[in-house]
Amino acid sequence: MDPATIVILAALIIGLIYGSVGLVSGFCMMSGLRGWWAEGDGRLVRTYALAMGIAIAASQLLAAAGLVDLGKSIYLQPSFSAPVIFLGGLLFGYGMVLSNGCGSRALVLLGRGNLRSFVVVIVLGIVAEMTLKGLIAPATPAPSRCAQASQATVSANSVPALLAGSGLGAVPARMVAAAVLSAILIIFAFAHVPFRKSPGQIAAGLIVGLLVAGGWYATGYLGADDFNPVPVTSLTFIAPIADALQYVMLSTGSTLNFGIVTVFGVFAGSLVTALATGRFKLEGYRSPQHMLRSAGGAVLMGAGGVMAFGCSVGQGLTGLSTLSLSSFIAIAGIMLGTAAGLRGALRVRPLATA
Repeated sequence: MDPATIVILAALIIGLIYGSVGLVSGFCMMSGLRGWWAEGDGRLVRTYALAMGIAIAASQLLAAAGLVDLGKSIYLQPSFSAPVIFLGGLLFGYGMVLSNGCGSRALVLLGRGNLRSFVVVIVLGIVAEMTLKGLIAPATPAPSRCAQASQATVSANSVPALLAGSGLGAVPARMVAAAVLSAILIIFAFAHVPFRKSPGQIAAGLIVGLLVAGGWYATGYLGADDFNPVPVTSLTFIAPIADALQYVMLSTGSTLNFGIVTVFGVFAGSLVTALATGRFKLEGYRSPQHMLRSAGGAVLMGAGGVMAFGCSVGQGLTGLSTLSLSSFIAIAGIMLGTAAGLRGALRVRPLATA
């Protein structure tokens, strides 16, 4: 079996598992932060923190062992625009609250029969494609001269690189950074008694974290081929949703890749699990205002996710697992945008049910 086929099969397996786990556990950054900040339930945010910690530890072990070159990913480029990435994170975070979940969560809920998520997925994918290379690409900060003007070339683009610059060797710097950050996240997760009593949430955090490392291993090691290389990547959903929509419409001449197959796998995994467990139920919008708010959030997520080079999974888990400095900037923007949507003067208020 050639490496490209192995990568496609790995993407399908990873997507199926993520879709199933996401449906059963409710895995979602926005839901976790809302439960923690607004409802006093910190279990879901601890699940996300555990996934972060496991993703960092496992991915950095792969890199230290020489199995995966994370430097080939989009997250560890020598130059990036911090203002554009942060602004993209802000837009994505606020849009996530408006749409009641991120792109990956929308795929999971779509598999459960949530037709609101169908609108989110379609609008998000179209706007992401428009921002990347379509109608509004020249006017958006991501590909524009504004982004080019704010690009900064840095001597150290990751936490391990910063530590290595202080005198540590490359591998020790990588392991120290990974050990400290993953330990902080894992301790934060297990310091919460209700989380420790939730084996399902613990399992979800462990599995999702390992899926991120699995994506790196599949594309960076199993897919390594000098004659037909594949991009080194892992779980992310903004550009892949756009690519999946384009593939569905124009498959002739197009080729499947890791991201597209992951999107299909997440939907299929959620659908099969929903049907098998009796969770499948068709749901729609309560009002035109509800639909408008949801679609508006999808617009912000599509454009913001492109600007930030990822979503709450693409940057929050996959990007962070590389310990990239730009990923920390994106996550800060996403969390601040989410906080603005959940609390304060810009809080997204419940729609009237009457």
